[in-house]
Amino acid sequence: MSNAVSWDDQRIFLAVLEEGSLSGAGRRLGLSHPTVRSRLEGLEAALGTSLFTRSARGLTPTDLAESLREPARAMALSSDVFIRQASAPIGEIAGTVRVSVSDFMGVEMLPGMLSDVRALHPDIQIELSLANTPADVLGQEVDIAVRSFFPKQEALIARKVAAVETGLFASPAYLEARGVPATLEDLAQHDLIGPDRSLADLAIADSLGPMFARSRFAIRTDSHPAQLALARAGAGIAVSQVPLSAADPRVARVLPDLVVGMLETWIVTHENLARVPRVRAVFDGLVRGFVSMEPKAASLPR
Repeated sequence: MSNAVSWDDQRIFLAVLEEGSLSGAGRRLGLSHPTVRSRLEGLEAALGTSLFTRSARGLTPTDLAESLREPARAMALSSDVFIRQASAPIGEIAGTVRVSVSDFMGVEMLPGMLSDVRALHPDIQIELSLANTPADVLGQEVDIAVRSFFPKQEALIARKVAAVETGLFASPAYLEARGVPATLEDLAQHDLIGPDRSLADLAIADSLGPMFARSRFAIRTDSHPAQLALARAGAGIAVSQVPLSAADPRVARVLPDLVVGMLETWIVTHENLARVPRVRAVFDGLVRGFVSMEPKAASLPR
């Protein structure tokens, strides 16, 4: 095996592995299909082995390729951290901060908070990653994560900033056309919008009783922003976060005494990043944003 294996070739290998095709890797990296194929073949030649088997159905990673997934991903994360840490002189509130958050909060709640951060610190650049699976803060895949649970790792710093109530909402037009339900039993005459395959969300629905069984949902989607958008459009009744939706004239609360659940919100960062000025500025900006909804929120210690 040759020792001359470049990071660029490993980056292409990881993209092919994660995207499942040469064309997908090319789109992700902004490279042409022939370039990706040529670089992958060059890597295989340097390693003296095949990393994928080719067939009419596409590429299938070999056992060796699968064993290289985590080392390649670790290198990609390290490269991203290197770039972010080198994006500003030490001590200046400038550079890139990567933030991970659920799709609902990223679409509905964080834009205003991040706009305020950028108004205070225009030299900060923010990378916003929307995902409903937790990002690896310990491995510094992201600098800051907004989570619904307290992290167990001792190297992480976390502050609980909110306990957000969730309830049922529908558009005024829908309620005018279909009537306002006064009891849980009345929901049998209404269109409900709920989860599709998310086990966590389906468990919450089941806890509310048979009225919220999956088979009862007129429209099913695991996207929380889509659920709220459907309710706003008059498609039915959906669960949403009360502080946000109660202030939204496009929806009205249904059965206001019904609390579907309480969603804890934690801001999390690595202890090594807690006093980096750009990370600190975004962390505190997010805390301020949630403080406006939850007065018991706390900020990162100085």
